[in-house]
Amino acid sequence: MHTIRRSRLSAVAGVLTVVAAAVTVGAVPAARAAAGCRIDYAVASQWPGGFSANVDVTNLGDPVASWQLTWTFAAGQRVTQLWNGTATQSGDRVTVGNAAWNGSLGTGASTRLGFTGSLAGSANPVPTGFAVNGTPCNGPVPPATTTSPPPVDALAGVYTVGRVKLTASAAQYTWPGISFEGRFRGTGVDVVLNDAQNDYDIQVDGATVATLVTPGRTTRQIRGLTDAEHSVRLVKRTESPWVAGEFDGFVAAPGGEILAKPAARSRQVEFIGDSLTAGYGDLSTTRDCSATGGIDRNTNTDISYAALAAHGLNADYQVNAYSGRGMVRNYNGGDPGTDFRTSYDRTLQNVSGDVWHNPATWRPQLVVVALGTHDFSTAVNPGEPWTADSLVAAYKSAYQGFLDKLRAQYGAGTIIVVGATNLFAPQAQQVVSDRNAQGDSRVRFWNFDDPRLDHLGCDWHFSRHDHQIISGLLTDYLATLPLTW
Repeated sequence: MHTIRRSRLSAVAGVLTVVAAAVTVGAVPAARAAAGCRIDYAVASQWPGGFSANVDVTNLGDPVASWQLTWTFAAGQRVTQLWNGTATQSGDRVTVGNAAWNGSLGTGASTRLGFTGSLAGSANPVPTGFAVNGTPCNGPVPPATTTSPPPVDALAGVYTVGRVKLTASAAQYTWPGISFEGRFRGTGVDVVLNDAQNDYDIQVDGATVATLVTPGRTTRQIRGLTDAEHSVRLVKRTESPWVAGEFDGFVAAPGGEILAKPAARSRQVEFIGDSLTAGYGDLSTTRDCSATGGIDRNTNTDISYAALAAHGLNADYQVNAYSGRGMVRNYNGGDPGTDFRTSYDRTLQNVSGDVWHNPATWRPQLVVVALGTHDFSTAVNPGEPWTADSLVAAYKSAYQGFLDKLRAQYGAGTIIVVGATNLFAPQAQQVVSDRNAQGDSRVRFWNFDDPRLDHLGCDWHFSRHDHQIISGLLTDYLATLPLTW
């Protein structure tokens, strides 16, 4: 299984939109802005002789039906493969044309390109001369505005599920499965959002009425509802550990009103894991999903086994999962010096030093931890600081320390389930046995492998079918535990 950073360069094959028959969905157009563009360029990874990079293109001018991006390399780099567009290169100058599905960019809208490249030496400076349709980017352009900015207290009627950083008027977040719930009276509601990286579902009264694919800065209107009280939920489908999304609130349609936020659920569950917990590629029916939209378009954390089990239990939940990360070792030894524990304490995974200030209202009765896939799925490479045996010892020791952290954070009454597949079940089960021998009987072991799993998700991950099976297995297993909900 690949790390999420690598897989994010997968091609986008299309846009998903689901609209209920009696509901109309639209986007509020942005006000006219001066011509201009912004480019955010970031090297995602680098190795001897090559690298991968992401390029975010944001239109700050009038809407365009198609675009052409140009830039100039400064150290002899060359594009070897590009996703979400078509590339040509003449000397150091690169020209990228839009793909069929991302040519239309409204004012303030963004799209992301990804590419791998070769290096002429060790230097890899940021390219220069970025321009879209001949207009230089990153210059002094007046900021675009929307016709209906959210009020300052837009989050007053919002109930948040998951780790978010709240300000007076917005919420920022990176972890998967984040959701926002509200209540309103009237015939419609606006969802105010700023995120060019992630995909979302909007649900009204429990039914999905729209799917937003990398929407950028937008106000999505839901209209045509019965004039009554309704619930609304915005849920983040995809992973973005290095880029924070921003939610700016719900706004009632004219003539309606936002009501008091929904009450918190009495049951709380925290899920901790990697790509298998995050729902990586779970919508795919083929293991190679590069031709069907890539990882992002085929991922929906809201149908992962974690979310399904929590919904079945009517529980609030967090999915604190990070693809490619292990307890002490990441996939194939990548990003040495970091592991899942590096970012677990953070609200925003990409911000070093950030701290999640656990509120008094978050005290899960159940924590399910499933870490180990990436510690053991690939052989130890030359140069890594472990042998096969010392890796197992380091894993067990780190796991005990992580359980100590959870105990200190949530107390002795919380049940902690250590989950594993057959790949690392012996190591995980030994962790639990050692813990029980120390007197902590509320740490339990759960093997969620099953012969019915088809692993047809992207890159051999769990499919939607698999997550449904595992959710059922977990629900049955929890029924045997002394949970006091």
